[in-house]
Amino acid sequence: MVLQGLVDHRYRFMNVNFGYPGSVHDARVFSNSSLYRLGNNGALCPPIQREINGTQVPVVILGDSAYPLLPWLQKPFNDNGQLTRQKRLFNYRLSRARMVVENAFGRLKGRWRILLKRQDTHVKFLGDIVVACCILHNLCESAGENFNEELLIGVEPAQNALDGNDEQVNGDAAMIRDALLQYFADF
Repeated sequence: MVLQGLVDHRYRFMNVNFGYPGSVHDARVFSNSSLYRLGNNGALCPPIQREINGTQVPVVILGDSAYPLLPWLQKPFNDNGQLTRQKRLFNYRLSRARMVVENAFGRLKGRWRILLKRQDTHVKFLGDIVVACCILHNLCESAGENFNEELLIGVEPAQNALDGNDEQVNGDAAMIRDALLQYFADF
């Protein structure tokens, strides 16, 4: 089953969505989530903007290539093997920033190893178990509990999603990504 999570810079889960079968594409899970509704209604991120290269850039969340490009959600450029140096640099920096997300999921599974194996409980209880693990994880992270890196032994990294399709790119989102692209190139 799919666990979609929004993670902050301190490895804490700020929003979770659990329950879709693993065969459902990440973009579909996302488009049916409260996270998507909050983002589209302008209620997810604080209404702070910064002008970058003549474009008003809001606070954004970062997603991988499976997610749509939106003004409040930035994703990498699809790598068709012919990306410019600037686009490769943008993707690299976005990937580095997203490592916090990958690490948070690894720490969650390392702490609560019940998430690594088949559950023999009734499916109606799975969501409660997973959400409880996320809450307990957040308490541990907020309290500054040291994380034993040995707990990551046997924890498989998350599978990278397939590249999404940018054919229907949101114009405002593309302008924001282009402004960030230029900013990172000049940085």
